Amino acid sequence: MAEISGIVIPDSKIAREAAELVRQHESEMLFNHSVRVFAFGALKGIRQKLKFDAELLYVAALFHDLGLADAFHTETKRFEVDGADAARAFLRSHGIPEPQADLVWEAIALHTTPGIPQYMRPEIALTNAGVLVDVVGIGYDDYTPEQRDQVIAAFPRGDFKNEFIQVQTCSALKKPQTTFGTVNFDFIQEHDHTFHKPNACTRIRNTPWRS
Repeated sequence: MAEISGIVIPDSKIAREAAELVRQHESEMLFNHSVRVFAFGALKGIRQKLKFDAELLYVAALFHDLGLADAFHTETKRFEVDGADAARAFLRSHGIPEPQADLVWEAIALHTTPGIPQYMRPEIALTNAGVLVDVVGIGYDDYTPEQRDQVIAAFPRGDFKNEFIQVQTCSALKKPQTTFGTVNFDFIQEHDHTFHKPNACTRIRNTPWRS
């Protein structure tokens, strides 16, 4: 698939190898979601006349959920950081300069963080925007029905809602301590209503400071 709704899928050596690596470790559901994130992000970037590096946006989109895969899972880091670390290591191994590798790291690490990515560099903002529209429908009506249909035809959703919640829940349950202060806690609470989120006020009051 060279083009989706006017968006050209990057076809450089790095882009192809990134896609191959992600395909090895992700389900079809997650891989299709990742490419849709790129397509929706790029469509928004063009609509807003932003200058962005399509190849870096593509790599960020491909790797953004790779931290959910067992091969890239760590015990103590948020899944977003696991994916970001994997992307930066991949780009470094291909000789990509540090500033660009760091840009992709930030795009992935911040892709679930509300209220910040949209004010950052285009590749970061557009990765976040692609995730938001594909997962929770934010910005859905900013795309034409034809654009949405073409993206979905190229990379089908299948039973995305249920499968995505299941994958995210499995990841969150493996390391619940990493979900504090993030949307990832919701997946644990959905699975186990008795699980209590750490409370920021309690943590402040329990510090060793006298006041």
